[in-house]
This record gives sequence, C-alpha cells and structure tokens, in this order.
Amino acid sequence: MKGIILAGGTGTRLRPMTLIMNKHLLPVGKYPMIHYAISKMAAVGIEEIMLVTSKQSAGLFTEYIGDGRTWNVSVTYKTQETAGGIAQALGLTESFVKPSEKLMVLLGDNLFEDTLKEAVDAFRLQGQGAHVFLKKVDDPQRYGVPELLNGRIVRIVEKPKVAPTSFAVTGIYLYDGGVYDVIRSVRPSARGELEITDVNNAYAEQEKLSYNLLTGWWTDAGTHRSLLEAGIRLMERDGT
Repeated sequence: MKGIILAGGTGTRLRPMTLIMNKHLLPVGKYPMIHYAISKMAAVGIEEIMLVTSKQSAGLFTEYIGDGRTWNVSVTYKTQETAGGIAQALGLTESFVKPSEKLMVLLGDNLFEDTLKEAVDAFRLQGQGAHVFLKKVDDPQRYGVPELLNGRIVRIVEKPKVAPTSFAVTGIYLYDGGVYDVIRSVRPSARGELEITDVNNAYAEQEKLSYNLLTGWWTDAGTHRSLLEAGIRLMERDGT
C-alpha cells in the first residue's frame, strides 16, 4: 500500500500566519503539522509516501522531511501547479501507484487520535472499493456528510444546509488503484475544482464505499482555535 499526503492549499482561515508559511508546516505541539501525517502512515506499515504540495512550499517541506528516513519511510514529492481540488491533486500521483496497489490518502491538516491499523489491514485484504472515516461532530454542515441506509453510505452531501446525519467525512481515505479512473470520470464542480466527494460518491453508487467511525478526537486544524486545541492535545499526549 502506498501513502499520499495532500499538503497544498492557501490556508486562508489561518492568515496572517499562512502569508509566510504553508499551513502544514505550522507548529502543532512539538512538531510541524506535517510530522503527524507521516507518523500516522508509518504506524500502519506504509513505507512509501508521496507528498503533494505547491511549488512555492516544496523547498520547506524537503528541508524538514528530507527523504523520510526520520520516520523509516521513503518520501517523494509532487508539485501541484495550480489549485484544482483534492481529487485533482490526488490524480497527480497516478504514476506513483501501480494499478494493483491500494493507497491511503491523508489531508495534511487532519489531526486525530485513533490508530488506523486495524481498518487499514482489513482494507489491504479486501477487493475493490474505497473506505472513509467518519467522526460525530456538532456542526456537520461544515463538512461532507454521509447519508446512511442499512449500515452503508448511500451518498455524501457536501456542506448541506440540513445535515442527514451528525457525522463528518474526515480527510482520511483508502482507495483501490482504480481511483484514478474514477477521477478521470469526475467533472469540475461549480467552483471549478475536482471534488473528492464526487469520487467517493462514485464508489457509493456502486455500493463499494465502506466506513469506520473514529472514536478519539479529530480536527481539521483549519482555524486558529482548532490549531491551538490540537496543539494542546498533542502536547498532553507527548507529556510536554
């Protein structure tokens, strides 16, 4: 299984800090935010990771991460020339993943407590499909929200005014190698981007989208408050 970390974006909600630094390099507790994404992938046994970021930020990432040996993994890099959505960024990694391989995708600003090893190991053994991780939240209308029926995801609604459930689809995804064909079938949204929700819904329509519930804390660390709260949690965990 290959690992993909998506670490682009402009981080508008974290300005003015992100005027001078990519948000995934901002400190969270003892380490830059990106440190935790790599650690989570290493913990489930992933050895090869590709990090996708903007050309402007690539040098800073390579200075901190290097080739990944600090985590006992191999890290390579891909630049996203223009922002075109999460699915577009994922599509750039196709040459990194063999059609027979599976992949784990993390949005670099997703910080969470749960270990994913059991779910990842189970996904390694299954056939085709995709897998997402859900978290119960107080404000689901801010996220992609799953509509559930008989224990399966029927579809995911992006930022609904009236949420069908109180769960958010987190930025943690597992896919089979066919995801790149799915991305090619997706059309740009109203904002001109290729949306990962449309990719997940393509799997849901085929009844090939499974899920787990996260039981520990989770945040997308996209605001000043959530960044601070995540840092406090991680410092408490690390005993600092």
